[in-house]
Amino acid sequence: FMMRSKTAIKGLAETGKSPSDIFEKANDTLCEGNDADMFVTAWIGIIDLTTGKMQCANAGHEYPAIKHKDGEWELLKDKHGLALAAMEGMPFAEYEVQLEEGDKIFVYTDGVPEAINEAEEQFGTDEMLRALNAAKTINMADTLPFIRKRVAGFVGEADQFDDITMMCFEYKGSQTVHGKES
Repeated sequence: FMMRSKTAIKGLAETGKSPSDIFEKANDTLCEGNDADMFVTAWIGIIDLTTGKMQCANAGHEYPAIKHKDGEWELLKDKHGLALAAMEGMPFAEYEVQLEEGDKIFVYTDGVPEAINEAEEQFGTDEMLRALNAAKTINMADTLPFIRKRVAGFVGEADQFDDITMMCFEYKGSQTVHGKES
């Protein structure tokens, strides 16, 4: 089901549709023949690299985290829609984020805040934000390994029941390369 979801979203994204259209069509596709009543959460952001304008939609996924160039990491409390394949014909709200040079976005699965330690305490979003802020001055390539190490240190030997997937990027702004903007 996850592969089917990924294929549907990717195929629709490649057509140039808006995030809300992508989720609406993917949702209807995933509802077809879904006898097991499975669902998937997803977040999508499509950025115009020349302007920093990012069109986004959230299908029941965790709040993304955002860090403005000189600020702290914080949750971007966007409007969630239902998870994909939860109900056919659902509309998905779309919103816009204006990124400036140096802004960063962090997206993650619920396995990050819901990671548990041996005392059955959750890592939580507050600790995730503390870890991100502890890493705010390190190289972007080292950010995800740093966060993964913090989660692993918290978890210790406790068995985990969910995946831990993370993605982070920094908007570099509109840059001119060989006389062309990129």
